[in-house]
Amino acid sequence: MKKILVLGGTRFFGKRLVELLLEDPENDVVILTRGTTVDPFGDRLRRIHADRTHPDELAAAIGNQMWDVVYDNICYSPDEAMAACRIFNNKTNRYILTSSQSVYDPSPEILREDRFDPGAYPIQGGGKVDLPYSEAKRQAEAVFLQQAAFPVAAVRFPIVLGVDDYTRRLHFHIEHVRQGEPIGIPNPEARISFIRSDEAANIMLWLGRSSLTGPVNACSDGFITIGEMISLIEQAAGRQAVVQTGTEDRHMSPFGIGQSWYMDTAKAQAAGCSFLSLSDWLPELVTDLNRSYADHHIRTL
Repeated sequence: MKKILVLGGTRFFGKRLVELLLEDPENDVVILTRGTTVDPFGDRLRRIHADRTHPDELAAAIGNQMWDVVYDNICYSPDEAMAACRIFNNKTNRYILTSSQSVYDPSPEILREDRFDPGAYPIQGGGKVDLPYSEAKRQAEAVFLQQAAFPVAAVRFPIVLGVDDYTRRLHFHIEHVRQGEPIGIPNPEARISFIRSDEAANIMLWLGRSSLTGPVNACSDGFITIGEMISLIEQAAGRQAVVQTGTEDRHMSPFGIGQSWYMDTAKAQAAGCSFLSLSDWLPELVTDLNRSYADHHIRTL
């Protein structure tokens, strides 16, 4: 029996990860939750309650329990990382940190893991509100990979998409095209990576079972330009997008990067991981989301 703890397992790809873990009867799955989000898992797992931003609460909830794998989807600052390194010292055999492509600055060249080395990055303390998101993720990686006494892998995801995406970033573009509203896109030729939410969960499952450590890029095979993504939406919606290089903030694209921002996954693939093809699933997702708007319109007539 493997004892597995998931921090951040009640929504989006974290919830999908828990579902995958529960498929194996040899897994004893526990989620750490504040109790503010209802989960669908019933009596199939155990729950421990704490706010991970409060180290004393987290330490009390963990106690002296030992874990085979800890998945941490909700570490957003170096202070939280430092607390986790202390609390889980001698209490886990493996730690999977959900990191982000945001540790990299946009670049015309494809981004490999060595573009940002957390093992040599100067550490500074701070909470979630003290640092920009990208710097907070760099700092969290640096803390874990310099201070943790247990093996750590930091999976760097790009923007995660899916019908269950609560941030609704792809939805934003479909809504704007359907409604004829302007979309601010500074550089339609910028290349970008994505990953689907179920694929992200599968990669985390694989990584928890592997021996890979350090930073690990994880995105679907291939890339797309922002302009090509808009073309997919135009085809699905049957309308032309109103694309502008700049507009009001509320109309600026969440994908509106100034230059390319896409990753290489050779490290993970060399270790045996495989990825979906972006060109296979993104058009289908755009079509499905657009159809949901069309179906809603028909039902409200």
